[in-house]
Amino acid sequence: MPSIYQLKSRFQSLLRPLCTLMARSGISANQVTLIAMMSSILMGVWLSLQADSRGPWLALPLFLLLRMALNAIDGMLAREFNQQSALGGILNEVGDVVSDVALYLPFCLVSSQPSWIIAAVFLAGLTEFIGVLGPSLGAARRYDGPMGKSDRAFVYGGFALLLGFFPAIAAWTSALFAITAGLMLWTCINRAKGILANQ
Repeated sequence: MPSIYQLKSRFQSLLRPLCTLMARSGISANQVTLIAMMSSILMGVWLSLQADSRGPWLALPLFLLLRMALNAIDGMLAREFNQQSALGGILNEVGDVVSDVALYLPFCLVSSQPSWIIAAVFLAGLTEFIGVLGPSLGAARRYDGPMGKSDRAFVYGGFALLLGFFPAIAAWTSALFAITAGLMLWTCINRAKGILANQ
């Protein structure tokens, strides 16, 4: 199933010089992971406190791009500079789920039906949980789409940008999250099928 995740190798190539510089400066993969998670929490707090302002919504797409860059960098630091560890794996997976919760729950504040946002955030966590089950069941970590982490960032970031410029579009928040919740359920099924196919 197509996913923006398939562009990851090209994105990593662009970031490799910066990643090399960070490694030479003594910055570790775990530090980058923690920075990504803590900054996501702070961004979520800003969105929650100023949900009626345009500033945080306009900033969210740029922040999501930064978060994707940090996520790519921590992976490259771990793989290419011999920094892989069990702690790093835990921080990486937990950090992704915590960041999704922090960044996407604030959409509840502009939605007429926040239950759809809560459902989508739950399913986002479930997609990552099923994906990470792969190695424990003798398969690879699954990144199947159509609504993985990168896809969510693209869709929600784009909507936040529109929300910043056209606040009236908030009326469509629930519909958007209902659609993405359905796509994430599909993603869960695809990832589970991928694991089973490799048994």
